[in-house]
Amino acid sequence: MIVGIDVGGTFTDFVFVEDGRLSVYKRPSTPDDPARGVLEGLAEVASATRGSGFSLIPDEVVHGSTVATNAVIERKGARTALITTRGFRDVLVIGRQTRPRLYDLSPRRPPPLVPDELRLGVSERLDYRGRVLEALDAAEAESLLDRLQAEGVESLAVCLLFSFLNPEHERLLTEAARRRGMAVSASHEVLPEHREYERMSTTVINAYVSPVMGRYLSRLEAGLRERGVKKLRVMASSGGSISPAAAGRLAVHTALSGPAGGVAGAFALASRAGFDRIITLDMGGTSTDVSLCPGRILERDQTSVGDLPVRGPTVDVLSVGAGGGSIARLDEGGALRVGPESAGADPGPACYGRGDQPTVTDVHVVLGRIPPEHFLGGRMAIRTDLAAKAIERIAAPFGGDARRAAAAVLRVANANMERALRVVSVERGHDPRLLTLVAFGGAGPLHACDLAESLRMPRVLVPPHPGVLSAFGMASAPVIKELATAMLPLVVPPGEAAREAERTLIAVFDEMEKRGLAELQDEGFATDGARPERVLDMRYQGQSYELPVPVDDLSPVSFLPRFHALHAERYSHSDASRPVEVVTARLKLVLPPSVILSEAKNLSTRHRGRAGRPGLARGMATRPVWFNGKAIETPVLERSRLAPGHAFDGPALVVQMDSTTVVAPGWHARLDAHENLVLEPAGA
Repeated sequence: MIVGIDVGGTFTDFVFVEDGRLSVYKRPSTPDDPARGVLEGLAEVASATRGSGFSLIPDEVVHGSTVATNAVIERKGARTALITTRGFRDVLVIGRQTRPRLYDLSPRRPPPLVPDELRLGVSERLDYRGRVLEALDAAEAESLLDRLQAEGVESLAVCLLFSFLNPEHERLLTEAARRRGMAVSASHEVLPEHREYERMSTTVINAYVSPVMGRYLSRLEAGLRERGVKKLRVMASSGGSISPAAAGRLAVHTALSGPAGGVAGAFALASRAGFDRIITLDMGGTSTDVSLCPGRILERDQTSVGDLPVRGPTVDVLSVGAGGGSIARLDEGGALRVGPESAGADPGPACYGRGDQPTVTDVHVVLGRIPPEHFLGGRMAIRTDLAAKAIERIAAPFGGDARRAAAAVLRVANANMERALRVVSVERGHDPRLLTLVAFGGAGPLHACDLAESLRMPRVLVPPHPGVLSAFGMASAPVIKELATAMLPLVVPPGEAAREAERTLIAVFDEMEKRGLAELQDEGFATDGARPERVLDMRYQGQSYELPVPVDDLSPVSFLPRFHALHAERYSHSDASRPVEVVTARLKLVLPPSVILSEAKNLSTRHRGRAGRPGLARGMATRPVWFNGKAIETPVLERSRLAPGHAFDGPALVVQMDSTTVVAPGWHARLDAHENLVLEPAGA
C-alpha cells in the first residue's frame, strides 16, 4: 500500500492506494506539530479499516508539507548566518531595487532572514569565467567561523561570487564549517546558476528552513518506523517526490509541495477524462491555488515565499489568500474585505465551535450550502448558530441581515479568485472559454459554478475525491532528481559552427546523468527505468533573460528551431540569423511512479458493474439554499449513491466526506465513466 498525505493549513488529507483500490480520509491539522496530525490520522484509519481488506501498515508514504513555507512566513526558522565574497554582504538587502507595489508611497520591505551582524564577507575572488583572481584566505575563513559559533548560529549559508562556474572556494569554506558540525547550505549545491541576488536569497532561505524541516522529518520518520512504514518520500515543488534526506538538505525546493501535488493529480485525472486544456482551482482552508495547464503542466524557474525570491523549478501556480478559513472584515472605510488572514485549523471558522471570526466557510453554512450533518462524513460538528452570529458582526452595512452579508462575502471571495484565474489565462493569451475548470480542495467545488460562469468557461470537472486530490497527486508522483549546470556563456552559432557546442552539451549531460543516478542509488532508489528529461535555458546573444527549451536531441539543428519558435510564441518575434546562448543545462531524472493512474482503475469501488440512468429517484432530501438572494428548496445528493450515467439539473448539493459541490441553478450535472462530476451550463 502507498499513502499520499497532504498537510494543509486546516485539514490533513490521506489517500490510500492498494491493488488499484483507493480509500480516502480527512482530519483537522495540528499546527503546533504537523507530524502529530499525520501519525494520529494513520492510527485512526488503521482502526477504522480493520477487517476491511486494506493493509493496516502502509509500505510507503509520500508526504507534502507546508513546514518550509510556514517557517519563512512566520519567521520561525533557524538562526542563520551568511558568508559571501568581501564587499557583497548587503546584496541580500539591496536585491533588485524593484517596487512590487508601484503606487505605495510608504513601501515596507520584509527584513532579511540574516541580520546585519551575521552577514560576513571573506577575502576571495573569481572572475566572470570562474578563474581565480584572489585565493580564499583560509585563516580568515576559520576566524569567521569561530565568530559565528560564538554567536550561536544554527545554520550557515555560503554564497560566493561566480561559484556556479567554479565552486572550489565554496567547497573549502563549506568543508571547514561542516568539520565543526555546522549545518551548511552552499549555493553551488542549492542553486548552481547565475543571477547573484536570487542565488543568494534561495541559498539563505534554504539555510533558514532546512534545520526546521530536518527536525520535522526526523520526528515523522521515527513515528512512521514505529508503525512499520518502510519508506517515506517528500513532494517537491516541481511535481515529483524526493527522499527525506534530499528534502532535509534542500528544503527550499519543497515550498510548494502541496499545490504541486494538486496540479499533478488534477491534470492526470482530467486528461484521462478527455480534458487536457484546463485551469486548476485548488481551494483549501487558507488559500486558493490556480494553475494553467494548456495540454501540459507548466513550470517556472522562480517563485516567492513570504515576498522573498526563490529560484528553482516549480509547478507554475498562482496563490491568493482566499480559502475556506479566510476572515471577512470591514476596513476603516467600511469596505468589505475577505482574507488574506485565515482562521486556520485552530481556532478555525466560527462554525467549528472554537473561533468567533466570520469566515468563508461560515458564509456557506449560513447560506445553506454546507449541510452540517454531512460535514467530514458526520465526524465533525458544525454549529449553524455560531456561524450566523459571526456573520452578524459584519452585517451592519447590510441592514443587519446575516444572509445579505454572507452573500456579499461570497461575491468578494469569488472576485479575488476570478482575478487569479484571469491572470493565469487571459493575461497570458489563453481564452478561458476554451478551457475546463478543474475544481478541488475542500472548498473549490463550492465556488466552481460561480467562477466558471463569470469567465464563461464551458464546463467544470470535479474529481471523484476533490477534497484530497493533492494527496492523490502525491501518491501517484514519480521520484525525481533534478540537476543543473551553468553554461554561461555557451554561444551556439547557426550552421556547421555549432558542432563544438553539441559536443560540449553531450559531455555535460552525460556527467549530470551519472551523478544523478549515483545520488538516487545512495538515497535508496532503484534506478531501473529512469527517464532523462533535458532542458536548455536559452536566449539570443545580448538578451538578459532566457527561455527554457525542452530538448530530446542535443544537436543544434534540432533545438535551435525549437527555441526560435518558442521565442516567437512568447514575444511575437524571432531571428534565426542571430547567435544563441545556452545559459543553463538542466536534467531531470524521472523514475516510474509507484502508483500508475491506469492501474488505479477502481478509484471508487462503489459502482463497479452498475450504470446509472438519467435523472434521479424522487423522495431525496432537500434543504433551503440561498441563490441570488432567494431561498430555493435544493436536493441534497450523496455522491456515494451516484453512478456513471446519472445526470441532473441544478440547483443541487452533492455531498461527500471530503467536500461539497454546489450545482448552481441553470447548470446541468452528469457523472462520467471515470466518476468525475462534469458540470455544464444547461442547454450548452
